[in-house]
Amino acid sequence: MNGKTRARSVRALIQAGRSGRYLLGTLMTATVTLVAAPLLCVPSLATPWAERHRRRAGALLGRPVQPRPRALRRDLGWLVTQVATGLPAGLLALLCLGNLLLILGITVAWWAFPPSDPPRLPLLGVRIDSWATALTISPAQFLLLAALAAIALPPLARVHARCCLAVLAPTPAEQLAARVTELARTRTDVLQAHGAELRRIERDLHDGTQARLVAIAMRLAVAGESYSQDPDAAAALVRQAQAETEEAMTELRSVIRTIYPPVLADQGLGGALLTLTTRAGVPTRIDIGELGEVPAAVEAVAYFAVAEALANIARHSRATEAAVRVARNGAMLFTEITDDGSGGADASRGSGLDGIRRRAAALDGTMVINSPPGGPTTVTVELPCV
Repeated sequence: MNGKTRARSVRALIQAGRSGRYLLGTLMTATVTLVAAPLLCVPSLATPWAERHRRRAGALLGRPVQPRPRALRRDLGWLVTQVATGLPAGLLALLCLGNLLLILGITVAWWAFPPSDPPRLPLLGVRIDSWATALTISPAQFLLLAALAAIALPPLARVHARCCLAVLAPTPAEQLAARVTELARTRTDVLQAHGAELRRIERDLHDGTQARLVAIAMRLAVAGESYSQDPDAAAALVRQAQAETEEAMTELRSVIRTIYPPVLADQGLGGALLTLTTRAGVPTRIDIGELGEVPAAVEAVAYFAVAEALANIARHSRATEAAVRVARNGAMLFTEITDDGSGGADASRGSGLDGIRRRAAALDGTMVINSPPGGPTTVTVELPCV
């Protein structure tokens, strides 16, 4: 057996094991569904039970399972489908895997049986009454049954998983309703965020720049009145007003930078992100693909997402390194920020990560956080460039 054949055989056995475990779990849940059907018909239990099966099916098929609108009728229909399909499929897997274990047990312990009543192999019914039989017929039947399991169980498990996802999949009308609900929610979030941003800008201008401009105007007025009587004092006031003007311009640039960073206009998204990573609080690698033409609003959201994520990494993650990857795939801009820190990042706590989510949602984009305790943390932002 060459290396490729051996690798295929190992993969087939692993796949058979995963499929067998899935089908045995299906048998258990189908039995629970049959026994506890009246209890599982309660809406508060039916939906979580159906979602559990969706996640299992998606994991087996390697498909991400997206949230779906609640559909009680479909969830209740799944209870019937689970019993009708899960019991036969699970029993077949139990028969196959159980006989494998039985053959193995009989082969190892045949000598412990009474000589007058030697054990029989399942399926073939051959009695094992000698080492010759135990070392020839038993392994042959074991390998035959293992090959049957490797051939039959994976397709059976995939069929059941596809059936689960098909029965529980939302209809186009439900998807549209969920989409409308999501757009209404994001519109509300955008309006709230926009109002908060306007109030922040107004506060920054009122408390900072406006106050400095008033002070400048007062100093210039005093200087104008005292110039004829005390030119030196007037000149000092003018110098103070000039210094205040420079500080006011610095504050005004800072306010403008929070609206649309000038570095984006000067260097583009790639250059702006490169500047961000060189100033990050932890060593950061950056990988920028071919971006093409990106709308200004998308550039701003991607820039702020990277800036906020890197700031969080420096403040909270205890990371030793980070990485930023930006790429364009058709009409979507993908931004990924990773770090090797302690993990546990959660946007639901109202942190800056929630601000990234809101900014992305405003452009019909998404943000996904994968941050298990102990790390690593990956923040992925997808933005449409249309």
